[in-house]
Amino acid sequence: MSDAKPEGTSKLLVRVVVGAIYAIVVVGCLYMGLTSTAVVVSAMATMSAWELLSLFRGAGRQPNDIIVLAASLLYPLAPLAPNRVGTMAITILLLLACAVWYVSVPRVTITDVALTVFIPLYCGFAFSSVTMIRAFDRGLQGFLLTFGVMGSIWLNDSAAYFVGSSLGKHKLAPRISPNKSVEGFWGGIVACTLTWVLLVILKVRGLKIYMAIPFGIIVGLTAVIGDLFESRIKRGFGVKDSGKLMPGHGGMLDRSDALLLGTMVAFLLLRFGGIV
Repeated sequence: MSDAKPEGTSKLLVRVVVGAIYAIVVVGCLYMGLTSTAVVVSAMATMSAWELLSLFRGAGRQPNDIIVLAASLLYPLAPLAPNRVGTMAITILLLLACAVWYVSVPRVTITDVALTVFIPLYCGFAFSSVTMIRAFDRGLQGFLLTFGVMGSIWLNDSAAYFVGSSLGKHKLAPRISPNKSVEGFWGGIVACTLTWVLLVILKVRGLKIYMAIPFGIIVGLTAVIGDLFESRIKRGFGVKDSGKLMPGHGGMLDRSDALLLGTMVAFLLLRFGGIV
């Protein structure tokens, strides 16, 4: 009984330390510029894809590892290409490679092909949104905007965790993620929105308050959907974490699930709003 609290405190400390190291590395790469941003996001996308591949292979599916990992690695690097044609080129090559593989190897099923397309789109293409945001402004303003977008999603997750742990009484999605609460959800949305308001206060790329508030709410909601989407995938495989790369957090995909959809929607909102 007396050991329960120290053990819980120790786990929380590990989670905080690992999360801080992860954040420092990512933010440092964002600050250094577009190339370093593309490299770190590419690494995160590839690790996430590898973890998802492992889950599918453990369930007897046979997606093409080489095609999946190559496309997942290249998507976040695409904004480095001139004339912004990289993403289209990678997608064309991905589909062509899958077609050649399916035609030439009789044992390959259409499910294997579908997974070979899905994994890099989910882990690589969606993650490339971070690089695309950074690519529109390679200076300090671009760093602050990209950091703000990612930070709003991180704070959404952290606030939801702490508010839910202390105040959570109503389950948000008990069949998918039993630990998530409605109270934590709203705590996360508020934290996410306040981060976007801070970008307005800092006058980042002309973002206005009438944009920041709905953008923050939409990105926060999308981040939660991304988290639940990955949780549903894991529940289908009967596992708690996608991997063990990050103690206290699970795998890279566990750490990135909210970012994948959240940053993609953030990019669209910023693009439609004329900010990037």
